[in-house]
Amino acid sequence: MKNLLTIFFMGSFLAVSAFAVQLSTIELSVQNMTCNLCPITVRKALETVPGVKEVSVDLKTKVAKVTYDKEKAKLSDLAKATTEAGYPSKLLRR
Repeated sequence: MKNLLTIFFMGSFLAVSAFAVQLSTIELSVQNMTCNLCPITVRKALETVPGVKEVSVDLKTKVAKVTYDKEKAKLSDLAKATTEAGYPSKLLRR
């Protein structure tokens, strides 16, 4: 019985691990942000990208911090979203 429980728990752990999301957090340098509405627009544009989990945008530093699923989104998808919203961006740091 003890062996069955051990096998069950190990199998459960492996099943959960197989579905673990590979999240990555990056910072984007965002151009053209000049007013208090700009960060909201940038945030909303980034949130439309499938796989994006969390976004924060700082007007003062002109930096967007994005946490996303690397299996669903690419850096180019994030840059495209901000650019299409009128705010070109590039990778600042990973």
